[in-house]
Amino acid sequence: MSPLDNQLDDYLRIRRALGYKLARTEKLLVQFIAFLQERGERVITIENTLAWVTLPGGSDSWRAFRLSAVRGFAAYLHALDDTHELPPADLCPNRPARATPYPYSAQEIAALMAATVILRGRLRQSTYRTLIGLLAVTGMRVGEAIRLDRDDVDLAHGVLTVRDTKFGKSRELPVHPSTVKALRDYARERDRLCPEPTTPAVLVSKAGTRLLYCAVHSTFKQLRDHAGLKPRSVTCRPRIHDLRHRFAVQTLLDWYRSGVDVQPLMPLLSTYLGHTRPSDSYWYLTAAPELLELAADRLSRNEGRSS
Repeated sequence: MSPLDNQLDDYLRIRRALGYKLARTEKLLVQFIAFLQERGERVITIENTLAWVTLPGGSDSWRAFRLSAVRGFAAYLHALDDTHELPPADLCPNRPARATPYPYSAQEIAALMAATVILRGRLRQSTYRTLIGLLAVTGMRVGEAIRLDRDDVDLAHGVLTVRDTKFGKSRELPVHPSTVKALRDYARERDRLCPEPTTPAVLVSKAGTRLLYCAVHSTFKQLRDHAGLKPRSVTCRPRIHDLRHRFAVQTLLDWYRSGVDVQPLMPLLSTYLGHTRPSDSYWYLTAAPELLELAADRLSRNEGRSS
């Protein structure tokens, strides 16, 4: 192994001890080090970073992600040896802004679930129909849903246990009786169609294995296209992750409309979503115009009472 390989191992070990997973980051940095070795270079420079980040075939967002991965590693190395340069954050021009969440309606979610009829095999249809519904009503991350094992689902008490989350913590999610029924129905059909799976996962592929993250995204694109969902703008495209956004927004809308004091409840929403800070959940307020309007109206009425 080269010195850079050893330093990468140390860097990843330190970051993961802080709760980061870095699976994609590790793959990218291994590729970056291989790129440097092919060029006979042993240190990170702005020049070789730009050369790697802008290799043909990537989108603006992908180049931005590659740059972010290198900058984190470069910052670590620069602190140990200043011969390594720290590439600037604006090294890539036209770095894209944060994607605008797609505001799914209930009808669009139903259309996505109905679109599963295009998939080959009853089990695959049932699995993706259940996955989409589960994401919509729990706000789970895709990775959390596909990592659910049978022991994590307590249908008797209506509780899901989410383990190995984005920040290395676990949490329990109470779910509605209708969700319990949907999961029980899926489990019955799954066990009938795949009586001997090779995984303890709740959601299984037609081969009886755990769903793969990349395969889920690929299948979702098929369902999205079949359901006729179109981008609202260049930055607002229907993504599977936006089902999580819809859950958060819908929860906040329900709270505002019912007249409850929302602020004390934000830590509960943050815990349910698996955010490390309530401030992470406040972003949903700014991302939904309807929520901003309700919040502004609530603030105006409160100020009227106090004056």
